Amino acid sequence: MTQKLKLVAFHLPQYHPIPENDIWWGKGFTEWTNTAKAKPLFPGHYQPHVPADLGFYDLRLAESRVAQAELAKQYGLEGFCYYHYWFGGKMLLERPLEEIIRSGQPDFGFCVCWANQTWTGIWHGAPGRILIEQNYPGDEDHRKHFDYLLPMFSDPRYIRVDGKPVFVIYRPMEMPDVHRVMDLWREMAVAAGLGGLHLVAVEGPDWVPQEHGFDASITPRLPPRRGWVSWRTPIKRLVQKYQQMKGYPTIHSYEKVMPDFLIQPKPGVENYPCVIPNWDNTARSGSNGLALHDSTPELFRKHLRAAFGLAKKLPEGHQFVFVKAWNEWAEGNHLEPDLKYGHAYLEVVAEELERAKTSAD
Repeated sequence: MTQKLKLVAFHLPQYHPIPENDIWWGKGFTEWTNTAKAKPLFPGHYQPHVPADLGFYDLRLAESRVAQAELAKQYGLEGFCYYHYWFGGKMLLERPLEEIIRSGQPDFGFCVCWANQTWTGIWHGAPGRILIEQNYPGDEDHRKHFDYLLPMFSDPRYIRVDGKPVFVIYRPMEMPDVHRVMDLWREMAVAAGLGGLHLVAVEGPDWVPQEHGFDASITPRLPPRRGWVSWRTPIKRLVQKYQQMKGYPTIHSYEKVMPDFLIQPKPGVENYPCVIPNWDNTARSGSNGLALHDSTPELFRKHLRAAFGLAKKLPEGHQFVFVKAWNEWAEGNHLEPDLKYGHAYLEVVAEELERAKTSAD
């Protein structure tokens, strides 16, 4: 029997104004603010990225959320992994997901990633500016956090492994006593009738999930930028860069760095491959950004096929591939259609899913 590959895309909710962003960045700020003002910074630089089918949507609108899900479902995605922000009981950008739970729409799979990091002005040239600090007040807060998430975990659309809701944590090792907290949440999940949790950490290739109370890991990888490494995981083989001149970002050839995006399986470690269709965060960071130049749907096909090959080695029901990301437009990192490529990346997804389904292991 052919085992089913499950493609899940990280989903950014920052496409509606909130009072905090109004204060920090100006009235009406959303992710579109930076996306729309991007300009080419070197010859052949693809900027700005302009959305096609879905336009400059507002995630307060149910129609926008449904349109996203219908498009993803059409091309075979299993669901979205929504970023969730909890700062000791204070939440940001929570409205879209809360309305998805309350309304029961869209009818599409989802899980949650707690993006537990301090918000700073790093992407806007002000790395020392703290906007809101990630804190961990203690067990009472952890219990409140679980109780807040429980309606999501209990939702019939929620993505599960072995019957347990999948919960992703972005920076596990920044949590004090993380193993004990994971045990607490598992106990609360059992008491709530969920059977437990399937806990997944975003961590490096040498990290062993079980040693810290997790079941699995995801390792998104990007090449290094000057003095900075995305997702905290450096690539060992440095590739040729564009000439480093004032006013230019760090530039890598997507084709050359692509083989380093995935990590090979290690005994006893369940690691879900993470694919990156494109990346260019110069819309946010200008010359301080990182651009993967000349990403194309056909190059992404090779990357996705390799990831599917790795996922097929995982146990049945655990064959996940994560996409970074569905809609991180100001990072030039999206599967959503743009004016340049239209549905081409999504067509690759559908074709490779079908190929993986019909090909022999």
